[in-house]
Amino acid sequence: MKAVILCGGQGTRIRDVADDIPKPMIRIGERPILWHIMRTYGAAGINEFVLCLGYKSWAIKEYFLNLRAQLADLTISPGRPGEIDYGSAEFPEAAWQIVLAETGLASQTGARLWNVRDRLAGEELFCLTYGDGVADIDVAEVVAFHRSHGKAATVTGVHPPGRFGVMTVDGSQVTSFSEKPQAGEGLINGGYFVFSPKVFDFLDDDPGLILEQRPLMRLAEAGELMLFEHHGFWQPMDTYREWRLLNELWDGGKAPWQR
Repeated sequence: MKAVILCGGQGTRIRDVADDIPKPMIRIGERPILWHIMRTYGAAGINEFVLCLGYKSWAIKEYFLNLRAQLADLTISPGRPGEIDYGSAEFPEAAWQIVLAETGLASQTGARLWNVRDRLAGEELFCLTYGDGVADIDVAEVVAFHRSHGKAATVTGVHPPGRFGVMTVDGSQVTSFSEKPQAGEGLINGGYFVFSPKVFDFLDDDPGLILEQRPLMRLAEAGELMLFEHHGFWQPMDTYREWRLLNELWDGGKAPWQR
């Protein structure tokens, strides 16, 4: 299977963290959040990726062009600059095959998927998610659920993270406090979709096509959209506060999504 990751947005709400790179390149620890997302798919045996690029796409291309050099030990002969020994160390990323697809600077999410349809030709199923959020999700379970119902689309529903600390009280005494709770009410779109090629019947070549609007609405109306509920950790990275939270979890060795 292939995993499509939407990487083309401008990330205007998180410019106070970094305004010179696209949001998927903003780092959690030593690696971009995009790397963390790809490792989640790799844990499910999915190592083929189609990255839908747009805003500041060269930053993403440059990162993956140099990824092997970043991960491996190097032996370099300055007098023979073309001769580089990358060593024999093994790393999971060596199995990745990545298509870096230019899908338009201002294209919306549905248009980006439409623009890589040829890259997915012949696929029985494919995954899709956003390049700005992490979860402790088992992608293999989502895929198995999708196969079980045979519809065109599966969306992962998650509980939105709480914005404020939640307290349990007994009278005037606080008995427990959770600073970063998962909200208990309702489900929202958490990404981690699985699609069959039938999804392209609900898309078109409109550059302003937003996947989360008309296409998903039409899929739902046609009875072709199913829900996989994820009750574990899920966290987008839309703001400085969320970026800091994810880095605190990673640096403290408490990242639930770590594989």
